[in-house]
This record gives sequence, structure tokens and C-alpha cells, in this order.
Amino acid sequence: MSILPQKPDVGEDFVKTASHVGYGTVGRRLMGSVRQYRAATIVTPLLVLGEVVFEVMIPLYTADLIDAIKGGADLSQIVSTGGVLALMALVSLAFGAAAGLTCAKASTGFAKNLRKDMFYNIQTFSFAVIDRFSSSSLVTRITTDVMNVQMAYMMLIRTAIRSPFMLVLAFIAAWNMAGWLALVFVVIIPVLALALFGVIRKVVPIFRRIFRKYDAINERAEENLAGIRVVKSYVREDYEKEKYERAATEVQNDFTYAERILALNAPIMNFCIYTVMVFVIYAGSYAIVTTQGAQLDVGQFSSLITYGFMMLMQLMMLSMIFAQVVMSEENARRIFEVLDAKTTIAQPEEPVFEVANGSIDFDHVGFSYRGDKDREALREVDLHIRSGEVIGIIGSTGSAKSTLVQLVPRLYDVTEGTVRVGGRDVRDYDLDTLRNAVAMVLQKNVLFSGTIKENLRWGKADATDDEILEAARLAQADEFVQGFPDKYDTYIEQGGTNVSGGQKQRLCIARALLKHPKILILDDSTSAVDTKTDRLIREGFRTYLPETTKIIIAQRTSSVEDADRIVVMDSGRINDVGTHEELLARNPIYREVYLSQNKQSHDERELEELEVSADE
Repeated sequence: MSILPQKPDVGEDFVKTASHVGYGTVGRRLMGSVRQYRAATIVTPLLVLGEVVFEVMIPLYTADLIDAIKGGADLSQIVSTGGVLALMALVSLAFGAAAGLTCAKASTGFAKNLRKDMFYNIQTFSFAVIDRFSSSSLVTRITTDVMNVQMAYMMLIRTAIRSPFMLVLAFIAAWNMAGWLALVFVVIIPVLALALFGVIRKVVPIFRRIFRKYDAINERAEENLAGIRVVKSYVREDYEKEKYERAATEVQNDFTYAERILALNAPIMNFCIYTVMVFVIYAGSYAIVTTQGAQLDVGQFSSLITYGFMMLMQLMMLSMIFAQVVMSEENARRIFEVLDAKTTIAQPEEPVFEVANGSIDFDHVGFSYRGDKDREALREVDLHIRSGEVIGIIGSTGSAKSTLVQLVPRLYDVTEGTVRVGGRDVRDYDLDTLRNAVAMVLQKNVLFSGTIKENLRWGKADATDDEILEAARLAQADEFVQGFPDKYDTYIEQGGTNVSGGQKQRLCIARALLKHPKILILDDSTSAVDTKTDRLIREGFRTYLPETTKIIIAQRTSSVEDADRIVVMDSGRINDVGTHEELLARNPIYREVYLSQNKQSHDERELEELEVSADE
């Protein structure tokens, strides 16, 4: 029984579409990535043709040379014919070398464009589409799948062109020399085609299964590396290694089974080659002896065997090409899925390029990640936020707090209802305009490899050093940055692993402040900082961005106590909206959270009130 996750690597609609798309559609879509390497692609077969022509001519001259030597030719004739043979060999070699260079340029360029086109299209994906592809699957498609398709493309524009050319020209030359005897080489083709057809029917489903398991095993490795600190702290290295070993063994077993079937090509081909050659040698020798060279002479027979090996070797090459193309067919479909995937967030035909203010209106909003109304994450949400207002959002885990705010910059589109920003439906705005007006500090903070200064300039590419310093101070990040030897030129490792969780959060907040947005959303982004720092950050918001609408999602009530209004979320609905005092007085959910977090200080206040009442 498989221990790998039995889930599709993309949404079911993507899987069905890709598996039923014809070869022509997939091929045309991928060929669109050839572009500037089209000339090299066209020139390669022409150079291959030149190589084959001269290569096929060599046995013709060799046959004449052997017959001439047999007839007592002088040295000058031998040298002259040998010189022609050497010249043809050099010309064929030159054509072959040039074809190799142009083929390499075309195939590597095609692979580069494929990766670029996939990466560019991924950048356009909405969150809904990204959710359908795992990150490990996308990495596998951009690397392993493209590499296999590149190899198949290289073989198609060179070897797959060379082999048919060689087969046809070698057969014509053999027919001119030996007539009916050359037909033996043609008879074997249907036998090989039938064998190859049986192989392909068997291995294609296996390769389709293998590459999905590749995605799963890469996802397991990625998950382990991302959580390596947790693995080590719980001393689970042996468990993780055993789990990965079982997954790797599954992939190995499937690959071994597929390769074992493909390996049948070689013995079948060798059997056919040597059977044909035995017959040709017997029939040719018999013709030479019985006709005293009148029908077939020694030189012609020697060249006939050469042509026979040429044709049969090209048949073997075609079988290898066939196997590679069969293997890469699934790779090509997986690449096609990424290239053909369309974002669910469409640009309007006549977009609005200016956001008037930071007001936000949720009107009867419903949202489902899968578009299934019976499984909505948000239901009947009505909320109206004035521009410049500070809104706190609190609720239990899974109450859809993050989902709610992700609708504002159109990271997802509503399933029903309307979200308006600045009085306009968010679907009316140009996407870049809308998202530049909204700064989000996500629940999972991400820093990229580069200096602190480079990371902060994600918020504003042309930010001056003074602006960076001011934003960092407001985010309470300047103090610890100044403690680094290189200060703002300190290099941040991938994922920000060389800074603490609280430092990472403050740098991400500073990055958002540099945008000077009309709406600032903090999605539980101060959870790793102490309450004093949290308070200083919120005070900085009020002075630095007084007209900006600020939405603060938090687990701590202390982070939202001073908000203009607090929204209490429960199971995808708005349970209540009010100030801290109002909610504390009337809302049981908010009161329970507040009391559980502030029990000691609340008990002390109650004791003081009782003492005062007793004195009175």
C-alpha cells in the first residue's frame, strides 16, 4: 500500500483537461516557447541531411575501391579514391559538428524559454490557482519535467530527423546495389513497430503515476527541510528518514518496472538485427559464389552489409527516441497544465486606475475556496469601514479572519456579494492599482535572500535611506538592526532564518509602511513581539499613517483594545462589532477571550473595587 499522499497535484479540472488534450495541442503550446531559437531548430535538420548524404555516399565509393583493388588497380587510383573518401568523411564530420552546435543551442534555448514562460505564468496565478498546485509540484515541473522535454526535443530535431533520412537514403543505395536483397531490411520494420506499440501501451500509465509521486516525494523533502528545527527538537530524524526512504523506494520500484519494460527494446532489436544480417550474409555469399560476381560482387556485398547495419542501427535509434518521447509525453502534459492555467482573477475591460480612499464595504459577502456554496468559509458578511478607521478583528482559529481580509486586495474573489474599496467594486480596479493601495503583512511572514535594505525596498523600490530608517523606527526594528555589524546591509538568508520571529515580523511591518498605503492589513503580524513593542508599533501607525485604514487581526485583545471598532468573527460570520468596552459588556465570546488573557489583572481590579466599596 502506498505511503505517499493520494491527492492530485492539481485541481481535478486541471487533471482531466490535461489528460484529454491531444498531442497536437500540447505540442503547439510548447512549441510557442521556441521563439528566437526557431532558426537554429530549422537549420539543424538541414545540416543533418548534409551529414547523412555524405555518410551514405562513403560506402558507394568504398565498394568501387574494393572492386578496383580486386581488379588490380594501381596506386594512383587507390590514392585518388581514398582522398575522395577522406574528403567526404571530413565534410560529413563538419556537417555533424555544426548540427550538434545548432541542436544544443535550439534545445537549451527552448528549455530556457519554457522555464521562463512557466515562471511568468505562475506569477499571474491567483491564490485560487496556486492552491491547486503544490510548490513542490511546480518546482518539479520547472526542473525535471523541462529537462526531460528538452532531451526529447533535442532528439526530435536531430536524431529523429537523421534516422529517417539515413533509412531512406541507405535503402535506395542498397537497392541500387543488391535489388531484392535490400527488401529484407524493410520487412523487419513492422515487427519492430508492433513490439514498440506494446511497450508504449504498458509504460505510459506507469510514467504518469511516477511523476505524480515525484511531486509527493519532493513535497516531503521540502516540508522536512522547512521544519528541520522542529524535527531536531523532537528528535524525529530517524522517523523522517524512514518515511522518506519508503517514499523513495516506491518511486524506485515504479521506475525499475518501467525501465524493465523499456529494456525489452534492446533484445528485440538485437534479435531482429542479427537475424536479418545472418540472412543477408548467407544470401549475399550465395549470390557471389553462384554468379561469380555478375549479380553481386565483393565490394558491393561489403557495402550492402554496411548499409544494412546503417539501417538497422537507425531503427534502434528510432526505438530509443520513441522511448524518450514516450517518457517525456507525461512531462509535456504537466508543463502544458502550468502554461495553460489561467488566473481566476481577471483584469476588467475598462479598469479604474485610482483608489479614492481607504473605505471598505463588505455587502452580503460569501466565499468558498472551491466555489461550493454548501462549504462556504464566509457567509453573509456585512461590514462597512470608514477611511482612516482602525479596525480590530478577533476570533478563534478557523473563524475565517484571514480569508476576510484577503478579499480586499483580490487575492481571492468573492463567491457572492460585493467587496468595495474607495466606493468601487474591487473587480473594477486595475489589479496593480488596487494592490499598490493595500499593504498586507501576512500571517506567515516572508523575507527574501538579500540585505535588509533590499527586503525593505520591496515596499518602495526607490525608498531613500532616510525613509527606510523612519519606517524601521516606527516598526520598532531599527534598534535591533543597528546592533548588527553591517546594520541595514546585513544579509538575510532565504526565508529569514538568521533573524528571530519577532525581528522578522517587525521588518515585514516596516516593509509595508514604506508603501504608504491607503489600507494597511496586519494579519496576526505582531504575535511574536512583546506587548510593549506591540503598543509602540500601533502608536506609530496613528502618527505615521493617520489617514490610512488599518485592519489588525490579532489573538491578543491587548492588540485591538484601542481600535475604533472591533469585529468578532465566529465560524465564518461576523458575530458582533463594537468598541472594547461595548463588547466586554455584551459579547460572551469577546469577554471570554479577554478574561482568559487578563484574568490576574482583572481579579486585582475587582479586589480593589471591593476594598473601595468596603471603605465607603
